[in-house]
Order: sequence, then structure tokens, then C-alpha cells
Amino acid sequence: MMGRDCDIMVCDAMVRKYLPAMRAEMVYRLVNNQGFSQSDAAKKLGVSRAAISQYMSKKRGGSGAIEFSGDLDALIDRWASAVRGDGSIITLCDLCRCAMKKS
Repeated sequence: MMGRDCDIMVCDAMVRKYLPAMRAEMVYRLVNNQGFSQSDAAKKLGVSRAAISQYMSKKRGGSGAIEFSGDLDALIDRWASAVRGDGSIITLCDLCRCAMKKS
């Protein structure tokens, strides 16, 4: 997260608290909304098929306790599209900036 608000403690909290839930939601959208099979999603993300299954069942990434703002919701959709290969680029800083706006 470039800029004056960029701080290792902020990044650390974001990665531990928010990123797992955001990734689980992105995987869910990739499979359910964008037609990826769980196997294809696993290959694209470089994780096991079991990991994708755990994201889908919310065993990995939390139980959905985090509410996503409208901006973050749209960014997660863009992330799924980027994984699909539409040419979008999403950075961790983009996700962090958006998630931390709400906090």
C-alpha cells in the first residue's frame, strides 16, 4: 500500500484478518459466477483441489464473518476476472487500500 498509510502493521493485520476471507470469496465467485471448475481454479491459483473445496465450504478463509463494502465487493469481482485471465491487474495494495478504508 503505497503512501503515508502504508505500514507493516497495517499490512500484517490485513493479510491475517481480511485476505483469507477475500480469497475465499474470490474463489467462490470464480467457480460459481465465472464457470471455473474447482480443478481449473486450483491449477490457475497454484493450490490443491482440496484447498479450493475448503474455500468453497468456508472451512478455509473464515466463516464469512467479514462484510465487504461495495467497493471491496467490486474489487473481488475484478480479482476473479483477473484470475480468469481477462487482462485485469489487481495488487495486494489495491485490496489493502480498499479493505482498510472501511476499518
